[in-house]
Amino acid sequence: MHNALAEKFGIKYPIFAFTPSEHVAAAVSRAGGLGVLGCVRFNDADELDAVLNWMDENTDGKPYGVDVVMPAKIPTEGTAVDLDKLIPAEHRAFVDRTLAELGVPPLSDDVEHATGVLGWLHSVARAQLDVAFKHRPALIANALGSPPKDVIDEAHGHGVPVAALAGAVGHALSHVENGVDIVIAQGYEAGGHTGEIASMVLVPEIVDAVGDSATVIAAGGIGSGRQVAAAMALGAQGVWMGSYWLTAAEYRLGSAADGTSATQRALLAATSSDTVRSRIYSGKPARLLKTKWTEAWSAPGAPSALPMPLQNILVAEAHQRIAAAENPEVVAMPAGQIVGRMNEIRPVADTMADLVAEFEATVARLNKLEG
Repeated sequence: MHNALAEKFGIKYPIFAFTPSEHVAAAVSRAGGLGVLGCVRFNDADELDAVLNWMDENTDGKPYGVDVVMPAKIPTEGTAVDLDKLIPAEHRAFVDRTLAELGVPPLSDDVEHATGVLGWLHSVARAQLDVAFKHRPALIANALGSPPKDVIDEAHGHGVPVAALAGAVGHALSHVENGVDIVIAQGYEAGGHTGEIASMVLVPEIVDAVGDSATVIAAGGIGSGRQVAAAMALGAQGVWMGSYWLTAAEYRLGSAADGTSATQRALLAATSSDTVRSRIYSGKPARLLKTKWTEAWSAPGAPSALPMPLQNILVAEAHQRIAAAENPEVVAMPAGQIVGRMNEIRPVADTMADLVAEFEATVARLNKLEG
């Protein structure tokens, strides 16, 4: 599995693992891949700085990346406009009524109430990058496509390549034109923000379109060594895996006797058909685990999702209450269709070893095919 892309990043395997958990990201890097820390949850620069200090100290000197959410066009947000006042009262009433109907209790008085993940805001994403460049990221990835040109230039000035997700050939061509180094061809099956084209179609299309100008790695529906081999057979030079790490043993622990969270228990019970693509998480289309929360938003009479970042601000406290309730039937979590293969809690090192072993067995089997 070791190839030119792995050599470029100084890793054993071209497996890029997106995760909001620094513990999972560090474990992936230690195991020979590239852990990529999702930064959208960090509203405070000092908190991110502390986490990246931890990453520096707990990756055995091996590389890691960071992922931000930054639109290419700089919006006017958060200055003269009070975003909270832009949320309609009927949307707030719907959220309150739905939480009551689902039996989700209010937060206790001693808990600070969430006001929204400010990482969705352009200005906060820039501040996150300012912090990141004080550390040693080997990659900057952007979940919303190409970041602004000056951000790409700044990353290159630090010697850091830039990756951007693409759900269509047009997106990939635009990324390369803007100076992006790595195009992440993310198929419809993926968790989180995703387009409408399946990986089997999308990956070779993007490879054919930009393969001579940028590195292409595949995302969406990858959770086994066979699928890693398939991605490379389609022309990708590596894979980008996100959902599959949500059931890693290193992920945050919950209140159950076995240490699992309600979200992990929901993921373990889900099949590949138990996801839905919706705008209710952030305001942009994202694939989520199908639960009573997502069903409520698709029921007759439910309001339409608000645009980013208003939708996230609207549901921020609701997500906090849902997480505190620890009810697997109500969780609000991005997850891809690969969830059907996420059937046990396992250490990252074991998962990585199995991915590599199955990849090698698959390639060996294919090499034996005749005529």
